Amino acid sequence: QAEAQAAAAEARAAAAEARAAQAELAAARADAGTPQPANIPGLMPPEPMGDQTATGDALRSDLPGIAFRVPGTETQVRLYGFVKLTGYYDFDGRNQTDAPAPQTIPLTGSPADQQGGDFGMTARFSRFGIDTRSLTAWGTLETRLEGDFGGGAPTSNNAVFRLRQAWAELGDESFRVLGGQANSLWNEGVFETLIDATNLNQSFVRQAQLRVTGRLAEGLTGQVSIEAPDTSYTSLAGVFTPGSSLEGGASPAFNSVPDLLARLTYRQDGLELGARGLLRQLEIRTTGTAAAPPGVSDTTTAWGVAGHVRFPMRWIAEALGQDELLGMAFYGDGIGRYFAGQTSGQDALTNLGLPGVTSPSLDAVTSYGAILAYRRFWATTVRSNFSYAYAHNDYPTYALGFTPGSPSATLLNREMQQVFANLIWSPFAEVRNGTFGSGWLDLGLEYLFTRRDLFGGAAAAGGSGVGHAIANRILFALVARF
Repeated sequence: QAEAQAAAAEARAAAAEARAAQAELAAARADAGTPQPANIPGLMPPEPMGDQTATGDALRSDLPGIAFRVPGTETQVRLYGFVKLTGYYDFDGRNQTDAPAPQTIPLTGSPADQQGGDFGMTARFSRFGIDTRSLTAWGTLETRLEGDFGGGAPTSNNAVFRLRQAWAELGDESFRVLGGQANSLWNEGVFETLIDATNLNQSFVRQAQLRVTGRLAEGLTGQVSIEAPDTSYTSLAGVFTPGSSLEGGASPAFNSVPDLLARLTYRQDGLELGARGLLRQLEIRTTGTAAAPPGVSDTTTAWGVAGHVRFPMRWIAEALGQDELLGMAFYGDGIGRYFAGQTSGQDALTNLGLPGVTSPSLDAVTSYGAILAYRRFWATTVRSNFSYAYAHNDYPTYALGFTPGSPSATLLNREMQQVFANLIWSPFAEVRNGTFGSGWLDLGLEYLFTRRDLFGGAAAAGGSGVGHAIANRILFALVARF
């Protein structure tokens, strides 16, 4: 730790020297009558600590030597990312994935449950990204290209690189426009976990979009976006999206218009309040597909609303320091794809293909849920997160006619619950101006409890005869940022 502190001191000294050199250069240019380059937000000067704050992107760094100005231009470039190692063990059913979706944990009594849990370890969620920022007459142009190695199978060591984000944004703090693939406006990672992007009630969708962001008042930001649609539905024949295949042919799932999203965020002195909403159109067309009856076309409107709060506990007592109380709630019809961990493929259900059905319907699935969490700082370098999440889905009664034991029946969960508890040590963490930064390294342990109860109960489970699933998992993680 002494070596790390010495390195940090050297980094600070180097940053100070760089700032002094920039000041001297600016003075020389001023003496020569040369226009001075404007300070481009975001990358200059780099600071010798990580940046994992409530307002920043999780696990991004901002370290000396990684950001640099392109000579002769007003452009700066930053390389960032992290190496992440995760290991896990399941105490109940065998679930060979490092990102276990609550929707799919093995049913009690199923073959996977009878096998018992096993151990897994992976580094496939290690990440790499490039940022650029350039000063223009219309404000700062920022671009980002980011990916990780999570595109392959979780049990394979041959990880496949995948695109996470690729976007450009132009403007300033008062108004800016973004285009490309980015985090959806619906996204909200309410609390900090070591597991990757499958938490109950938390959204981690990245998709192509056009987005406008504006500052509406002091501390208040408004955003509107149109985002790539992806209708998904579940029927007797299985789960379908526009890219699926039905009996070797086209899918009846159809996209006609983009999703429309909006968001308001208010921040003041550690307090954060957020509200968001979305509006979608879901559609099926059987013409040109193997689905029967032919010539069917049906649409339904989908919508959702959600809100969250991040409350600084120091407002109650200064002794609580950086502690936070967090909450989130949502309600909607047809928003399944925005919660991929719990309602994947369940924007809507249809009775298409059920015996005796001559006029199929497309019915948006009603979902609602909430999260309550607490972030506790035992010390600047040691923290914990505790949370409870609950979700409920309402399905049409004809879903009871889906084949027992099939994915169509066993992935319809009436209720889901999840509990998190973790302990994270960040030896280089610091608090500056009231803002916590986790630094270069995290080491953590996490416990995860998940339960799901099937719509239709034991009858829907088929051969296992049990209509619920319970999973207890413990995992460890190492995250080293650059």
